[in-house]
Amino acid sequence: MRPGPLNLITDVPGLVVGNAQDATLRSGVTVLTADRPFTAAVHVMGGAPGTRETDLLAPDKLVEQVDALFLSGGSAFGLDAGTGIMAGLRAIGRGFPVGPVRVPIVPGAILFDLLNGGDNGWGDSPYPALGRAALDAAGRDFGLGTAGAGYGAMTGNLKGGLGSASLVLPSGLTVGALVAVNALGQATVGETPHFWAAPWEEAGEFGSLGPAPLIPHDAPLPRKRMGEATTIAIVATDARLSKAQAQRMAVAAHDGMARALVPSHSPLDGDLVFAAATGARSLADPVVDLFQLGHAAATCLARAIARAVYLAEPMPSDLQPAWRSRFGPQVKKP
Repeated sequence: MRPGPLNLITDVPGLVVGNAQDATLRSGVTVLTADRPFTAAVHVMGGAPGTRETDLLAPDKLVEQVDALFLSGGSAFGLDAGTGIMAGLRAIGRGFPVGPVRVPIVPGAILFDLLNGGDNGWGDSPYPALGRAALDAAGRDFGLGTAGAGYGAMTGNLKGGLGSASLVLPSGLTVGALVAVNALGQATVGETPHFWAAPWEEAGEFGSLGPAPLIPHDAPLPRKRMGEATTIAIVATDARLSKAQAQRMAVAAHDGMARALVPSHSPLDGDLVFAAATGARSLADPVVDLFQLGHAAATCLARAIARAVYLAEPMPSDLQPAWRSRFGPQVKKP
């Protein structure tokens, strides 16, 4: 396996991603959409999720495809981003047909970033406008680190952020991951600059530091309170999958979250993974291909999490140091 040309989830043909953020708010939104509706599923493993329209993604539910997925800051307020995204999609004629009306299907998930130093003294919710702006900005190339839904994210010890990565399988299928990292746990090992995801790193994408020389075996204490953490992600492929098969890919991808964030899936996190399948390529071998898709999704997600933290930018009034502020002399260009 090898990364795609951009090492982004948009290496999956047909997918585009857009970011929008507000520096005063210290929050933002990230949208993934495609040139046509796509199959989607979700799997939740955290104990404190915040979601919109996720019930319809279950394999037994009527709607087979969606028009977009979004990740947002803002806690429950961030769910309003879906309203702006729906408005933008409706304006271009996208959506599930119901008589003469089209209803865009836009599931999403949120993370908690209300106590990161941003100004939350607003009246009307800013998130519909951020959602619409993120949709309007969607393209194959997009920012990582301090961007979009990861703009105000934090982890147990360092600034969080937005990450992405991709892989092309021997079969020719492409897999990618997109993640907003706002974890209770750490992406780095103890007080070292080494990433838990180091064994899966590709081409120096988060510093080429390798694994930590010593792994701590302590019993960690939560550094955030209930509701202040969550890592939300999307894994995607160009394979033709059913909703049930896409859900299995989302389940497997959680292995990547556990590899890259320690601890993860706690009662205080809202950790979840969406899966998206564009259906452009048929499975040549349903057993082998599905097996490899799950492995690749987990690997991409682990790498994307490390990239999110590695690429986070320091800003005035940060409550946590960015990785490059704390370990700056060891930064290597990805």
